[in-house]
Amino acid sequence: MAIRKPVISLKKKAASPKAAVDLGTAGAPLDRGHPFYFGFLATTGAVLALTLLRALAGASQVFVLILISLFFAAGLNPAVELFQRKGMKRGAAVGLIVAIVLIFVGLFSWIVIPPLVDQINLFVKSAPELISGLKNNSTINSLNDRYGIVDLLYKKVNANIHDGQFVVTTFGGVVGVGKAVLSGAVSLLTLLVLTLYFTASLPQVTDVAYRLVPVSRRSRVARLSDAIIGRVGAFVASQATVAVIAGIFALLLGFIVHVPYTTPVAVLVFLCGLVPLIGHFLGCTVFTLIALTKSPLTALIVFVSYVIYVQIENYVVMPRIMKKSLAMPGLVTILAAMLGTSLLGLVGGLLAVPIAAAIMLILEEVVFPKQNQA
Repeated sequence: MAIRKPVISLKKKAASPKAAVDLGTAGAPLDRGHPFYFGFLATTGAVLALTLLRALAGASQVFVLILISLFFAAGLNPAVELFQRKGMKRGAAVGLIVAIVLIFVGLFSWIVIPPLVDQINLFVKSAPELISGLKNNSTINSLNDRYGIVDLLYKKVNANIHDGQFVVTTFGGVVGVGKAVLSGAVSLLTLLVLTLYFTASLPQVTDVAYRLVPVSRRSRVARLSDAIIGRVGAFVASQATVAVIAGIFALLLGFIVHVPYTTPVAVLVFLCGLVPLIGHFLGCTVFTLIALTKSPLTALIVFVSYVIYVQIENYVVMPRIMKKSLAMPGLVTILAAMLGTSLLGLVGGLLAVPIAAAIMLILEEVVFPKQNQA
């Protein structure tokens, strides 16, 4: 008879359940109609919105550089596609376009900047004599005898120039001059780099953006977007044509009236002409100031001639070029440039006309057909 061995149980005794902790009973839900609840949510939303606006305002310069870079990339895209159609790869075409741009910037710096700096120094040194010459006008001289405005301005400018503090005080001290130069150099370098990347990767960026659109509408959106990018490129080409005409006009006018440094002034007018409306204001100001160093009569001739040319360009040349390239009325072009400049300044002047062209394209292709079918 077999002897049974005792079985040893290895199971642990079950732990006795812990007593539930009394955390209280749930109260009534919040009354969403209570004024305190509404005021709290409204205040929280206002604080978040204000914080977001402050953050966007702090990064406004970055957004401006991105917008300008996208604008330049869209403007350079037709030239890149032209070289692509001739058999070049996109990377090589972008490199060639960037090389041309860098060569142009280098030539501009070499031709324009040194004589322009000399001319500014000459104008600053002759500023006291120009202010003193205001007394030759009988009306200004009588006002000066009563209030001493011209004498006070003469003493102030003369003291700053002789102390060598004119440029320093203009930019807010030595540190201000360094900050202005460094900020301008960094912004220019950032703009060139962003433009290069956007130009090289524009097809990839647009493809990713189109994939966010539903498949049923993707083809339509892609065609409209490509047409808008094409119109931006057409605007850049048209504005460059207008700027070339302005530069030729400044070159001929400078040779006729013998303005000092005519060639650099013409190049500067060309660059200012790239910006709608406000660009010609800057070009006319610089052109007139440089002509003023020769004689007041020369400055008057330059100013009047430039104003007449701007009127001809705004109402004759530009509407025809823009209407042909952007397929939009001349009045819309002028109004868009004026509104953009008044709202956003230089950036608004650059972006207003192509944005108006894009809006006109959407109206013609989307809105108007729906209205005709209604």
